[in-house]
Amino acid sequence: MSSFATVCVHAGSEPDAVTGAVVPPISLATTFAQASLGNLCGVDSPNSIGRGFEYSRTGNPTRGAFERAIAACEQGAYGLAFASGLAATNAIMSCLATHDEVICIDDVYGGTQRMFRQICAPNCGIKFTFMDFSDVSAVAAAVTSKTKLIWVESPTNPTLKISDIKALAAVARGGGQDIWLVVDNTFMSPYLQTPLDLGAHVVLHSVTKYIGGHSDVVMGALVVNDEEIFKKIRFVQNACGAVPSPFDCYLALRGLKTLHVRMDYAQKNALAIATFLEAHAKVERVVYPGLPSHPQYELAKTQAKGPGAMITFFIRGGIEEAGTFLKSLRLFTLAESLGAVESLAESPAVMTHASVPREVRATLGISDNLIRLSIGIEAIEDLLQDLAQALSV
Repeated sequence: MSSFATVCVHAGSEPDAVTGAVVPPISLATTFAQASLGNLCGVDSPNSIGRGFEYSRTGNPTRGAFERAIAACEQGAYGLAFASGLAATNAIMSCLATHDEVICIDDVYGGTQRMFRQICAPNCGIKFTFMDFSDVSAVAAAVTSKTKLIWVESPTNPTLKISDIKALAAVARGGGQDIWLVVDNTFMSPYLQTPLDLGAHVVLHSVTKYIGGHSDVVMGALVVNDEEIFKKIRFVQNACGAVPSPFDCYLALRGLKTLHVRMDYAQKNALAIATFLEAHAKVERVVYPGLPSHPQYELAKTQAKGPGAMITFFIRGGIEEAGTFLKSLRLFTLAESLGAVESLAESPAVMTHASVPREVRATLGISDNLIRLSIGIEAIEDLLQDLAQALSV
């Protein structure tokens, strides 16, 4: 199977060998009978190194189905599912040791920043260098003998900066050091961007967003190609136990099947909305990878199949004007998160990135008049009408 649409529908959803069921069952068992001492039943998934089932934290049939599916969609060999995107992040950080160093893009998700700055740095003794990745040579210059990770979101949350993943992979792989390039691919989804094909070592997803797609499951996932990296993270997954429930895995697998359809429709809506906003008198600036005005517009086209469905714009004024606009929306929901079928709007300075220190937000350009939109799959005429009326208040 080579077409993404075919892969996301069928990967992990092979008909059940016993019943012929075309949908993987939700396996609620916490433990599994052993045929004899040490002789485990079944194979939890081809990418699990074939241990078989013993205890549901270690391996679960429903989770294994999702892990196979997400790995296939990312063009990867191994998938690992976690209880949230931050649980997946924590699993990667648990592979590091005291005094290891991480180079991280400055405009990274607020929850990731909080974990790195307030937990990993002070409690684990890991050093972080936050920097702009637009100059890859500067990233290369920041590498030391203790650097173990280069961490990037592309696009970033919420200013939608695009990084050259292939060039960053060359930095991570070119110095003879054991440096992992980790790419948070949440905003693009595997339908639009496959970082492993560009040289990344680890791809991270908040499955809660586009993969789940319906605002009804919190999950995370990692995909890798390297077996040794997989074994290290798999050990942490089992040892620390931040695994998702079988029902969550069922929901995520179901959502994954329609990812390509939802994303096509949502990004078509997003381009129309970004174009509308860019021409509006009450809008100071629009940031969207699908607009020629985006600073990395050409780069985005070289490494992704589409611009995605996230829009950042700056309303004229400050927090009062932003608040009035958000309160006046009737169809867009004022809420955190993103990537689902319904359109959402939020103020990162007050909501998703409130944990980022004000001075850091100012440096990153996360101002009080910045508004982030997650565009859904509603009728475009209704979305445009809602934005127009909210901007007229």
